[in-house]
Amino acid sequence: MKKILWGLLVVSLVLLLAVYFKLQPERPPQSQVFMNARVLTMDPNLPVAEAVAVQDARIVAVGSRDDMTPYINADTVIHDLNGKTLMPGFIDAHGHFPASGLSVFGLDLNSPPIGNISSMTELLARLTEKAAQTPEGEWVFGYGYDDTLLQDKRHPTRLELDEVSSAHPIAIWHISGHMLVANSKALALAGIDENTPNPEGGVIVKDPASGELTGLLEEEARIPVLEMSMDLSVFQFLEMIKKASVDYLAKGVTVAQSGALDGTMMQGLWLAQKLNLSPLRLELWPYYDSLGKELIEGQKKAEDFESDQLNLGAIKITADGSIQGFTGYLSKPYHTPYHGKDDYRGYPTIPRDELTRIVTRFHKAGYQLAIHGNGDASIDDIIHAFSEAQKTHFREDPRLILVHAQMAREDQLLRMKELGITPTFFSAHTYYWGDRHRDIFMGPERAANMSPAKSAVDLGLRFTTHLDTPVVPMDPLMGAWTTVNRKTSSGKVIGPHQRISVEQALRAITIDAAWQIFREDEIGSVTPGKLADLVVLERDPLSHPKTFNDIPVMRTVIGGVTVYSRD
Repeated sequence: MKKILWGLLVVSLVLLLAVYFKLQPERPPQSQVFMNARVLTMDPNLPVAEAVAVQDARIVAVGSRDDMTPYINADTVIHDLNGKTLMPGFIDAHGHFPASGLSVFGLDLNSPPIGNISSMTELLARLTEKAAQTPEGEWVFGYGYDDTLLQDKRHPTRLELDEVSSAHPIAIWHISGHMLVANSKALALAGIDENTPNPEGGVIVKDPASGELTGLLEEEARIPVLEMSMDLSVFQFLEMIKKASVDYLAKGVTVAQSGALDGTMMQGLWLAQKLNLSPLRLELWPYYDSLGKELIEGQKKAEDFESDQLNLGAIKITADGSIQGFTGYLSKPYHTPYHGKDDYRGYPTIPRDELTRIVTRFHKAGYQLAIHGNGDASIDDIIHAFSEAQKTHFREDPRLILVHAQMAREDQLLRMKELGITPTFFSAHTYYWGDRHRDIFMGPERAANMSPAKSAVDLGLRFTTHLDTPVVPMDPLMGAWTTVNRKTSSGKVIGPHQRISVEQALRAITIDAAWQIFREDEIGSVTPGKLADLVVLERDPLSHPKTFNDIPVMRTVIGGVTVYSRD
């Protein structure tokens, strides 16, 4: 990110030129009406309608075709939707915008069903080709590889990456985002050798026989290499934003989230908004020990960056790792012993007492919190930490967001409701990793209860769902479909008792996602007075519960402006 920081100075000159030439976001029509639609409002006062009137950026009427008559004049733009479905725009409840644009500079190493790499031989060949196209000494960066989907069922090694190139530092990022593999040159640049101690909350993996570095870096240990390998130029960063925006808008997303932000990233996203490079509304979560620290200590002020399009929201904390990376923190051992350790349960990235101290500090200062917890032992730690914070600094409606909550138990869901915690489930795990959770990581019983959305519904615990993009592609309808059908990529059903209805699944990516970030009065439903953030679908998801993941997005509207159209 150092290049971004310096580049921002250069781009500031561009910004001045843009202002000079009066670069402004597109304005919506003063009056427009969407007619002949099936409107799924997500508003219990009027669940279904057929027409919507919009003036400037806001919805002014929802109802029948005849109800629109007072809002139509000679200048009104009429959109005849011919029976298509109109909904509130989709809200990304947790992701890492603009990282879906990593292909601007990185090499996609995903296996099916996302990519097409199936073996170590193919992976190394792709890296070799990339290295041959990269000037000597520059980083070769890959992302999305999954050891459990390769025929070899293992991570690449440092020595294998050395064979790809010793003239380039190489880093490849695991699909989970919680580990990476680096070659010798990359490790040397990061100052990591056999004598480097493990950082708190991370592991520098070594060969158990020789003690040599394997190249695998878990959790906090990966940070130095990750930061160096992703030190983009400002123009690469802005290109990422443009590409990611295209991806999101084509899937009906109107609010994108960046869920672990430092100050440089925030300034880059702020600048992109000023340059009108993306029409998306951005929900930004400062990371607790970087931008979050600067905010709580007064070095930066949220109001200096916030606008109608950009909101600084919850403070993000990471309490454990990834189940599919064997770094999620469980109360009972993994189903398959990790490195032969029958009692291995993963580990926390922050010890319980330290987590409690951090949570209490930010909670006392009035911040909303969003805490990553996959394993149930980590969720225990988060619940404990927040319970202690509430005892000393009680808040009536805190809405702490428990991010992923993948292996949450029923007793934990009940405790969440009591404390004012709201989970956001990474429910697409059932599709992308369901078979392996059942067979490798969790075993049949625990896997059947992963992302327990129906248990939350039964308890009256409000929740959302998300995709954690770039971990999996941004596709909110696909994510919602997984909560309704719970099919794995092989076609098996995992935990049918945790299925929810289509309507409940759609709420989790619209009005409940708005509520979770305290924005339910502005967005999330098709309701008079709210911002006109809308999506038009070719068909009604309620009528196609088995296949609504395949319904095309026809139009995306933000603040009354059509920002994507398939027509």
